[in-house]
Amino acid sequence: MSHPHPDLKAAPPLPEGGLRVIALGGLGEIGRNMTVFEHAGKLLVVDCGVLFPEETQPGVDVILPDFTSIRDRLDDIVAVVLTHGHEDHIGGVPYLLRERSDIPLVGSKLTLAFLEAKLKEHGIRPRTVRVREGDRRGFGPFDCEFVAVNHSIPDSLAVAIRTGAGMVLHTGDFKMDQFPLDDRITDLRAFARLGEEGVDLFLTDSTNAEVPGFTTSERELNPAIEQVMRTAPRRVIVSSFASHVHRIQQVLDAAHQHGRKVAFVGRSMVRNMGIARDLGYLKVPSGLVVSTKELEKLPDHKITLVCTGSQGEPMAALSRMANRDHMIRIGKGDTVLLASSLIPGNENAIYRVINGLTRWGAHVVHKGNAKVHVSGHASAGELVYCYNIVKPRNVMPVHGEWRHLVANADLAIRTGVDPERVVIAEDGVVVDLVDGRASITGKVPAGNVYVDGMEVGGATEASLKDRLTLAAEGVVTVVAIVDADTGALAEAPDFLARGFVHDDTTFEPVIPVIEKTLATAAEEGVGDAHQLEQLLARAVANWAFRTHRRKPLIIPVIIDA
Repeated sequence: MSHPHPDLKAAPPLPEGGLRVIALGGLGEIGRNMTVFEHAGKLLVVDCGVLFPEETQPGVDVILPDFTSIRDRLDDIVAVVLTHGHEDHIGGVPYLLRERSDIPLVGSKLTLAFLEAKLKEHGIRPRTVRVREGDRRGFGPFDCEFVAVNHSIPDSLAVAIRTGAGMVLHTGDFKMDQFPLDDRITDLRAFARLGEEGVDLFLTDSTNAEVPGFTTSERELNPAIEQVMRTAPRRVIVSSFASHVHRIQQVLDAAHQHGRKVAFVGRSMVRNMGIARDLGYLKVPSGLVVSTKELEKLPDHKITLVCTGSQGEPMAALSRMANRDHMIRIGKGDTVLLASSLIPGNENAIYRVINGLTRWGAHVVHKGNAKVHVSGHASAGELVYCYNIVKPRNVMPVHGEWRHLVANADLAIRTGVDPERVVIAEDGVVVDLVDGRASITGKVPAGNVYVDGMEVGGATEASLKDRLTLAAEGVVTVVAIVDADTGALAEAPDFLARGFVHDDTTFEPVIPVIEKTLATAAEEGVGDAHQLEQLLARAVANWAFRTHRRKPLIIPVIIDA
C-alpha cells in the first residue's frame, strides 16, 4: 500500500499514453470532492464541490478545492462530470465557471436541475449535457459510460472512463440498497460487465469503509416515521437535508396516511422540492402540500412542517426555532423529527439545538433514540462485494478522511488486490496510471480556498489564526506618544482592550516595560516607526503572557510628539 510522502516533489510531465489522476479535494476530508483526470493533453474533471467550515474557521462560508494547478490549463478541460446533486459535489461549480464560463457540465436530469438553479443565483447560464445510466459519451480523449448507483439523492451516477491508458471506474457516492424507494438499484450487472472488460483503476467511496456489514435500507425508516405521524399529539416538524428527496418522500407518504397537511419551510427546501416534484422524482398526493399561510387555519394535529437545518448551522430554521428566533414557535406537545445524520464535528451544535427544542416542551425524535436515519454510503460489506465483482487491477480509495481511506484500502487488499497496487493519496497528490500500474509520482498545490462573503481566497490560514486569537484571547491596542528627539514617552500610553479581561489598573505594570523597550531602542538607534511598533508589540505580548497567561492580539500605534 503506497502512502504519500511529505517530501514529494512537483510531478514530472505525464509519460506519453499515461493517465494522470489528481484529487484536488475530498481526500482526507468529507467534502469538496473534485478529481482531475489528464490524458493526451486534455483534462476531465469529475465533481466540484464545497466543504463546510468547522468551528476553527470563523467567518468562512464554504471551502473550495484549489484550482491553482489547472488555472493555466482551463482551455484543456473538455467537461465537468457531476455524479450527483449534493453540495459537496456541485457547490464549487459556480466558482470554476467564473474562471471559464463555457465548460460543458455533464450530469443526470435532477443533478443538472439542482445545479442550474444554483448557477442562476450566481448569474451564470451554463452549457449542459444531460446523460442517464447506460449512455456513453466521448469528451475529447475520454470515453465516459454512465452507470446507475443508489445514494441518498435520486439520479446518482458512477462513471466509467475509458482512455488509451486503460479504464477507470469512479463510483461517486453510492450504496447498495436492494429495496430503494425509486426501484433504481446500483447496477452491479454493469459493474460486473466492466470488470470483465478490465477495470485498471477503481476509485471507491470510502465514507463508511469502517462500518461493518451492509447499510440499512431506506425503507426500514418507514415504521419510525409512521409512528411519529400516528402518535404525535400536535404538530410534527421534520428536519432534513434540502436534497434528500427519498427521505422527504417517506415523510409525505406517512403524513398523507394520517391525514396531515405538509408545508415546506426554508428557501433551499422549497426550491429543491419544487424541482424534484416538477421532474417527477417526488410524488406528492394532490392537496397534501399547502402554503404556510393555509397552515394557520388548520388544527395542530393536522400539521407537518418540513424544514432544513439538520446540521445545527446557526441560521438554519431548526436552530432558530430553538433560539426563539423563527416564525414557528415550538411549544409543548410539538414533535421534532431529525431525519438526518450528524456530520462529524457538528455534534455539539446539534445537541445544543436538541436541548433548546426540548426545553420549550418539544419531543425530539432523532438518530440516537429512533430509527430515523440511514447513511447514503456503502458499508464494508458492500465495498468488498464490489471489489470481488469488479476485480480491479489498481485501487484508489476516495471521498473520506484518512481513517476511512485506510480502512477502504485494507478491504481491497483483503479481497486479493496486490497491496503494491493500492494507492492512498491526499489532496494534490499525483497518481499516474502507466502501463497498467498506478503509482504516486509527485504533487501539485492543493490548499484550502476560503469563501468569505463575496471574497474568494481572501481569507488565509494566517487570517483565520488571527480570528481565533481574537475570539479566544482578545485584542489590546497600545497607543504610545513618543518624543521624536529622546525616544521617551511624552505621556502615559493609552490601552484599549476588547475580550481581554481588565480593569483600570490592569495595564499599569506594563508601562515600565514599554519605557524600557523604548529606551533600549533609542540606545540602539532604532528610530523607524514600524520597527518600534514591532518591538512594542512583542514586549507587551510577552508581558501579557507572563502575568496573565493570555496571548491577545497586540495592535501597537506609535505617534510622534
